[in-house]
Amino acid sequence: MKKWSVLLTLALIASVFLTACGQSGSGGGESGGSQDLSLATGSTGGTYYPLGGAIANVWNKNVEGVNVTAQATGASVENLALLAKGEADLAMVVNMNADDAYNGRADFEGQKVTNFGAIGVVYPEVVQAVVAKDSNIKTVSDLKGKRVAVGPQGSGTVNTTKHILEAYGLTFDDIQPFYDSFGDAATKLKDGQVDAIFGLLSLPASNIEDITTAKEVRVLEVDDKAMKKLQEKYPFYQPLTIEGGTYKGQDEDVQTATLKAVMYANNDLSEDLVYNLTKTMYEKKDDIASAHQAGNQIDLEKALEGVTTPIHPGAKKYFEEKGIPLPE
Repeated sequence: MKKWSVLLTLALIASVFLTACGQSGSGGGESGGSQDLSLATGSTGGTYYPLGGAIANVWNKNVEGVNVTAQATGASVENLALLAKGEADLAMVVNMNADDAYNGRADFEGQKVTNFGAIGVVYPEVVQAVVAKDSNIKTVSDLKGKRVAVGPQGSGTVNTTKHILEAYGLTFDDIQPFYDSFGDAATKLKDGQVDAIFGLLSLPASNIEDITTAKEVRVLEVDDKAMKKLQEKYPFYQPLTIEGGTYKGQDEDVQTATLKAVMYANNDLSEDLVYNLTKTMYEKKDDIASAHQAGNQIDLEKALEGVTTPIHPGAKKYFEEKGIPLPE
């Protein structure tokens, strides 16, 4: 009898140990009483990673019982794949890519991703196509045959670059594409190793400002004709004006296109948790902005602009409390 009692005790200990090990992954692992969450962002040279880190820090300071870690990734498309596999709990994603994933289009053809809900818009994602001001590239059409940094593989920037080129009758076959992170791309333009770079970034972009310490730049326009073509096929895009003087060498206003960077949560996260994450992101925006200037663009009144996929129940509860109209 004593032997069976010992065996039963050992079995119970083993069961507890295995259960604890099984809870150590993404999706709410516990660490020292706090819930560990992974936030998928983007490359270290872009906006997502440092801004995501700033948001994570504000969450950690203000939402009891969570420990959010910003993870450097290839950005939007990869982030959605990480959400689908349960390898990320939170993700910053371009609204266009989220809609593609939810509806099984483009990079997600035949493999819908639906296990996520929107927390809300973080900032406008501005298309910025940049060349050296002393180059002979005056318009997007002039990129034919040129060395163009189109964004890292798995990023929304790659798709956006394809769309902009398409509006001018070009494809990746017409250029020499380089799949660099935006930081590496900016360095290459600065050093003359590429002719143009595309970014889907906040305004102003620090890496573009860094380029201007060595050379003046020209921001390529998305003109009215191209914008019309763009919107006919991809209605997510809206025109936006980059004001003259934003960058050294860019003296006049330039029309370009914009999307939205949106924060999403895995649907496995509880309503209460996501409610608190949403509330903190919008009500502590000044704290976020003190760490990254893009935080200034977090705007509760515009939190659902461009959001075309379902809103997480926790975020929905917060927006209803604040009287923010929900998309139909």
